[in-house]
Amino acid sequence: MQPRNHALYTLGFSAVVSLVCAVLVATAAVTLRDRQAANAALERTRNVLRAAGVMGVTETLPREEIEQRFASFEVAAVDLRTGNEDPSFNVAGYDPRRALADPSASRPAPPNDAQIARLPNHAIVYKLRDSSGTLALVVLPVEGMGLWSTMYGFLALEPDLKTVRGLAYYEHRETPGLGGEVNNPRWTALWPGRQLFDAEGRPAIAVIRGRAGPPAVDPYRVDGLSGATLTSRGVTAMLRFWLGEQGFGPYLERLRKGGANGESS
Repeated sequence: MQPRNHALYTLGFSAVVSLVCAVLVATAAVTLRDRQAANAALERTRNVLRAAGVMGVTETLPREEIEQRFASFEVAAVDLRTGNEDPSFNVAGYDPRRALADPSASRPAPPNDAQIARLPNHAIVYKLRDSSGTLALVVLPVEGMGLWSTMYGFLALEPDLKTVRGLAYYEHRETPGLGGEVNNPRWTALWPGRQLFDAEGRPAIAVIRGRAGPPAVDPYRVDGLSGATLTSRGVTAMLRFWLGEQGFGPYLERLRKGGANGESS
């Protein structure tokens, strides 16, 4: 038997410890993968409800209540290449981020200020109707670069598809206290009632430097994030991109005219 201070014993012991640790880490990763995915999906759902005003920004609800409120929403896949809903597309388990790595499910984006490199062929939108079946709101996923990271969120539109119902971000790595204020309820409370398009139908919403007026007198502008000019520009760029021709612009226009898949709005 080798003495315990022998180099071979030390190397062997280290290898065994490393192997055991690797097995434990791998086991934990596999075991927790489904739970992490479920928690991420729940967080997205929570922010759809927050953007839509169906759940308060600071409200805390159990999973069952979140799922119950979300059950009223219609989930639809929009083909971004045509601006039409695609009823044949299976939305269950669809991940637009994974689609970006698949050349058959995505395509290069044209140059844009939001710094979006690729576009998925399909995007998931959420719709809510009133008791008469009339469209009450639409929630769109939005994303784009801030200062340090891609910011992911949801933009909710009123039935006219021109007015902001709400805005909520669920993932970013912006600087806490600066660009990270995109999550601050006081800032997101400035968005409802803002107008997204100008008189010619072009995306006009903008986050400005300094303070904007209330929606009634300053409908296209929102207060900038103090000390976070590049994050503020990123919010403007991403919203204008997704409301434009390469994003949901054609889809929203079809909804206004009677439905992107033949339904009445």
